[in-house]
Amino acid sequence: MSLKGKHIGFGLTGSHCTYDAVVPQIEELVQLGAKVTPFVSHTVMNTNTRFGEGEDWIARIEEITGNEAVNSIVKAEPFGPKTPLDCMVIAPITGNSISKFANAMTESPVLMGAKATLRNEKPVVLGISTNDGLGLNGTNILRLMSTKNIYFIPFGQDDPVKKPNSLVARMPSLRETVEKALLGRQLQPVLIERYLD
Repeated sequence: MSLKGKHIGFGLTGSHCTYDAVVPQIEELVQLGAKVTPFVSHTVMNTNTRFGEGEDWIARIEEITGNEAVNSIVKAEPFGPKTPLDCMVIAPITGNSISKFANAMTESPVLMGAKATLRNEKPVVLGISTNDGLGLNGTNILRLMSTKNIYFIPFGQDDPVKKPNSLVARMPSLRETVEKALLGRQLQPVLIERYLD
């Protein structure tokens, strides 16, 4: 499926160590002709880490997409009926945001964008990055996996020895996951060896 002309929302939450893997995927969507609107969580906006400053990441993503980041719930709400998206991607999505999304707590611009997209019966694609995917958040992941119009970038354990509960998506599979989701299909297999390639 061609992504040319598709309007894709791209949400980032606070897994700062994953941004380097995600930014090339945003660039690829833009190169393929998609219109990409970035959405950022409060954590992305307000946190500086050893992986970089929040405002620098946002500036970089705005430059790549050519669009201003949606950084408030008020700005995110119109992406329901007024300015519908063809697909909403959240990558990375943290365990905290997974928990909130699975329990209908749309308290960030990113989750409001996802809620608006589901309201329009359009696909939401999740790229998980969480240290407790095989712990307490396992039930939330499974709840989302069984929800209509939610799709997952294939994921697996990123460090089974040192972090046995940690799950991370294989971000290079993002484009293919979006293409399948737009056709109403989940890219398979979902459960992978994280570093197989």
